[in-house]
Amino acid sequence: MLILGIDPGSRITGWGVLDVTTPKPRYVASGCIRTRGEDLAQRLAQIYAGIGELIAVHGPGEFAIEQVFLSKNADSALKLGQARGTAIVCAANHGVPVSEYAARQIKQAVTGNGGADKGQVQQMITAVLGLDGAPQADAADALAIALTHAHARLGLVQQGSYGGRRRAGRGSGWRDYRPS
Repeated sequence: MLILGIDPGSRITGWGVLDVTTPKPRYVASGCIRTRGEDLAQRLAQIYAGIGELIAVHGPGEFAIEQVFLSKNADSALKLGQARGTAIVCAANHGVPVSEYAARQIKQAVTGNGGADKGQVQQMITAVLGLDGAPQADAADALAIALTHAHARLGLVQQGSYGGRRRAGRGSGWRDYRPS
């Protein structure tokens, strides 16, 4: 079974696919959906199309995404929430169950430090998955989300105050997806 992890963003949405049919999760693919234009509605449509294409190509059995976090900039938080909602709706419309994880929980699961920075997450993802090079930061975050979900499925992620939440719903190498 494959897990599609998503690190949502209105300009760059990271994605990562892991195969969890073996005891140790195996890297399949990762990359970024890079949106174009200033119109938010069009960027959200590009995110939806990109995730729809990823689901069609990889056929994930489960979908994991980062929960909303508080931001000092309300406008940025709203745009992030809209990108996140778009991704969740796309997965639900394709019948893929959605699970959500807090940023702190993802960092804790991958690096052992809930306050880790993006560079630490990249390093650990590269090491844990045995990659030849570090994926782009947003793709590494998406792989970290997928890896956290893989661990949660096995009961290896602690369900503390920032625990994961599940919602019902129905290649190799990283790349950028640029919708036409």
